[in-house]
Amino acid sequence: MRVTWRPLQLDYSTWSSSTTLVGHAEAAFAGVHSTESTDTLIVDPSLVISPSGRPPSCRGQAPSHGAPTRPVSIADVLLATPSVSVCIPVYNGETYLGETIRSVLDQTYGDFELVVLDNGSTDNSGQIARSFGDRRMRIERNSSVMDLVPNWNRLISLCRSPLIKLVCADDLLHPRCLELQVAPMEADPGLALVASRRHMIDEHSRIIVPRRGLGGLVGVHSGVEVARRVVRNGANPIGEPGNVLFRRDDFAAAGGWRSDLPPVMDLDLWMRLLQYGEFLGLSETLAAFRIGRNTLSAADEGEIYQAQRALTKELGDSALFQVRGIDLAVGRMLAPVGRFRRRTLYALSRKAAKRAAAAAA
Repeated sequence: MRVTWRPLQLDYSTWSSSTTLVGHAEAAFAGVHSTESTDTLIVDPSLVISPSGRPPSCRGQAPSHGAPTRPVSIADVLLATPSVSVCIPVYNGETYLGETIRSVLDQTYGDFELVVLDNGSTDNSGQIARSFGDRRMRIERNSSVMDLVPNWNRLISLCRSPLIKLVCADDLLHPRCLELQVAPMEADPGLALVASRRHMIDEHSRIIVPRRGLGGLVGVHSGVEVARRVVRNGANPIGEPGNVLFRRDDFAAAGGWRSDLPPVMDLDLWMRLLQYGEFLGLSETLAAFRIGRNTLSAADEGEIYQAQRALTKELGDSALFQVRGIDLAVGRMLAPVGRFRRRTLYALSRKAAKRAAAAAA
């Protein structure tokens, strides 16, 4: 069974997507009825950051009504800044890239740009990205292969919008992901981060673990509350970039992705972004994170465990997040549990892959 999104706790019509993707797998989304719960333009981020790190234009300042207006020109339309930048870093990701791009282009929320950064791929990744021919897309390519962290930082610098979502080249978005995450960010300038739950899927887009994440973090929470929950969790209760939306200016003010803790660079960034505002956790499942036999996460589980411990210590030492002794004690006790959960996910994915190979033989 491929990914079938659990119905959202909202009233909306049936959606479906069954487009065949560039000769690869068909789209993973099947229709559901929601009746129950669950052109290259490069902008330097430093040019749009106020001394406070939060430009008024992105933090709810009312527009000036005294300034003269002028007719909207064609140039205005062409250079108009979309509300959201969705960005995909890819390196030799031809297997899933088409499926990932389609999940972005199928969003019900239309005011976005999609930036794909090809990190010197030697496969057909670039050709697959260009084949969509969608005016909302920009395809960039590094002249040489860059390390993970500088590549992701460059990708964010290519984005034009005040809101950012990074989607790995093998992950998926629910069609209403942007719609449901952008609305609260635009309505409340005090929010720094919005996250949803996500499915964990295997190499064939089949669900391994449904509706994962955000234990104790649904609703609005301060940075202090989130830090204490993260420390106690012993893992990453917020999730990966695909199920998170953040503000570009906060990203720049926080210093971007860090290179010293790459295994937990996502969780580390989420915590640093929470210096600038509050956290909103959505109970809906709006993304899917793929775990395969050869993914970085599966290969480096031991490094993830050690990096998680180092990040927990940093949070415990931070005066800003006010982590208590009891939080640290619980975190030390549960850290092996988080490691066990990760190992279980990778084992489930390997088992599913073997079953699929056997069935195809």
